[in-house]
Amino acid sequence: MYGYVRPCKGELKVREYELFKARYCGLCHALKKGYGPFARFLVNYDFTFLSMLLQSPEESEQICSKRCPVSPFRKKSCCVQTEALSAAADGSVLLGWWKLRDSASDKGFFRGIPYRTAALLFTPAMRRAAKRRPELSSKIKDLLDELGGIENSQLASLDAPADCFGRLLSSFSVFVSADDAAPLGQLLYHIGRWVYIIDALDDIEEDAGSGSYNPLILRFKADKSGLSEEDRQYVSVTLKHSAAIAAAAFELMKKNEWTSILSNIIYLGLPETAERVFAGTWDANKKEK
Repeated sequence: MYGYVRPCKGELKVREYELFKARYCGLCHALKKGYGPFARFLVNYDFTFLSMLLQSPEESEQICSKRCPVSPFRKKSCCVQTEALSAAADGSVLLGWWKLRDSASDKGFFRGIPYRTAALLFTPAMRRAAKRRPELSSKIKDLLDELGGIENSQLASLDAPADCFGRLLSSFSVFVSADDAAPLGQLLYHIGRWVYIIDALDDIEEDAGSGSYNPLILRFKADKSGLSEEDRQYVSVTLKHSAAIAAAAFELMKKNEWTSILSNIIYLGLPETAERVFAGTWDANKKEK
């Protein structure tokens, strides 16, 4: 997936960082349990964040110790599977499969072969996830089809594709109670919008070279050298606007065991990621664990 929605590690307490890693491992094990060992390749920070948001305030987190391919000899702390982790795993498979299909289409025939192969391997998992979450699967397909139409038309708009991806992420609010559904839907909408724009910003140089759709290139007539200072300011304000609304929606939600880590991600992690992408240092840091 994307991996832009992550905590500011330097501002986490040691205990919080260990809990976050346990949650990440919990999602990895939930993917393996529900969809087989290869599904572990879909684990990512964004859906770890989602799993924490979906956690019921009444539910106490339980930690166990498990081995995995990354740590076969030494057991690692891992969150016990909950409904929130199961939902995040299902969403990871559904969105991950469509993302592979989209990447295969963007890359052309030869460069798209690895993505088509991966999508083929994950097709049984996708069908299983679609059977478990038929409404969500249908919603994701419809919105990604809409997004694909926008991208294929080479629409020189930043808001249209970002809005579509925001609506896609907001569909995950169906997993929480009615009281939290509205603020969570608003939060996820603006996180989705933020992710789409930051991803477009991060990919300007690559997309300018390959000719792939990028709303920033079309909207601001940018090239491999990137955006002008004025255009960078415009994008920065747009990102800050969505992050601020996401934060306001977050404050309306009920608190749970993950609130302090979620606060770190929203108030510190998002700005840190944006700063790195604008500075061109994201590639050197995005694989940090």
